[in-house]
Amino acid sequence: MTSYFAKIRSRLPMIWLMIAASLLSTTAIAQSPLFQPLFEVLTHPRCLNCHTKTEFPRQGDERRRHDQLVVRGEDNHGAPTLRCSACHQDSNVADDEVPGAPHWGLAPLSMAWEDLSPSQLCAALKDTGKNGNRSLEDLFRHMTEDELVLWGWNPGANRSTPALSQSEFADALRLWVNAGGPC
Repeated sequence: MTSYFAKIRSRLPMIWLMIAASLLSTTAIAQSPLFQPLFEVLTHPRCLNCHTKTEFPRQGDERRRHDQLVVRGEDNHGAPTLRCSACHQDSNVADDEVPGAPHWGLAPLSMAWEDLSPSQLCAALKDTGKNGNRSLEDLFRHMTEDELVLWGWNPGANRSTPALSQSEFADALRLWVNAGGPC
């Protein structure tokens, strides 16, 4: 019984963070308090600019249409004549002005998160027909190990980052995954 309480006590800071995020949020509130901090991160411009429902990427915190009229392309990596990799290298370049990470590109349209409510986004994340056939554990690995995802916390050029640090996000994601992904 003592180890149970020690485990709960060790998670209190994260639980308080999740409660505060849900109370202070100006966006829609998730039904599951475990999903709320994830929703806050996943709807930040660093995520939404590539998880867009448009035929083009967005950029900046204002989420404007990508400069140079870049388009999605058939494989989500740009048109044949203007591939994402023409400008976006494996890391930020030009004094961080041009962001970069391996396999830079848009998420498939099935993974578009724009305008989804917390419960819709939560359901879409868990839908293997929309998420690249990923289990909850696969989602955890993708969101905590993929270099393109991790770029969101180190975007350079004074770009904003999500409210949670990458490690706080990973902790919140682990709690959500371990609970079975409640929406």
